[in-house]
Amino acid sequence: MNRVVPAPDDRRAFMVMHGKTEQSWVDPTDPLRLEFEYVQRIAEVLDETILARPLTENLRVIHVGGGGLTLPRFVAARRPRTSQVVLEPDEELTTAVREKLPLPRNSGIKVRPVDGRTGVAALPSGCADTVIIDAFAGASVPPELATVEFFTEVARTLRPGGQAVMNLTDSAPFGWAKRCLAGIVATFGEVAVSAEVPVWKGRRFGNFVAVGGTDLPLQAFERRLQRAGFPYRLLAGRDLSRWLAGSTPFTDDDAEGSPSPAWSRGWFS
Repeated sequence: MNRVVPAPDDRRAFMVMHGKTEQSWVDPTDPLRLEFEYVQRIAEVLDETILARPLTENLRVIHVGGGGLTLPRFVAARRPRTSQVVLEPDEELTTAVREKLPLPRNSGIKVRPVDGRTGVAALPSGCADTVIIDAFAGASVPPELATVEFFTEVARTLRPGGQAVMNLTDSAPFGWAKRCLAGIVATFGEVAVSAEVPVWKGRRFGNFVAVGGTDLPLQAFERRLQRAGFPYRLLAGRDLSRWLAGSTPFTDDDAEGSPSPAWSRGWFS
């Protein structure tokens, strides 16, 4: 069961926990403060894409997975009046988050009590500038969120110039991650994936952040990664194709949830 608890190292902050797994970290007094490294990477993608657009543009962001609403709070603080829809099936968690970590008035954030696959299927075509997929059942990505059919639905909801961003986890030899990423590559015109260097080298379990869209600002992504607190590597184009090595996408007929880590501490949402 998910629960909201005070962060042990900061009395201002709270975490969403599933067992011993940290799923969200929120400082309600400072929504721009992002503790988890992978969340920082997603925020950087947003900064270099939709959040860099003229303020006259009305943006819409869809979040598949809510947790403590860390990223919706970040977007609302960086770009007020952005319309955001969060697809979060755990109504008890949403109630606890609203009670302990209330959203600011007129935040533009709406939470729908529905799972990601159902919620995305119900969205109209061409309605979103970005879809962020950061959803876990415990410590695993649900199988229905890793298939080429799901990514096709996500692509359908995007406006021209929109992006899909996904957080996924795995460890060497990355059989699950490669199949999931192959589905993203098969769906979107351009894909870039970042992870810490020790994760790429197979030294430990970790997070991958994938971005799918068109005309991605790869050089800007690279510059951001160079300033990260830990060494990161970005793969795109032929380098990513070589790493995937002909992996076949998951389909609805053979989908699997992502592997859980062999150790107890991790960052999931």
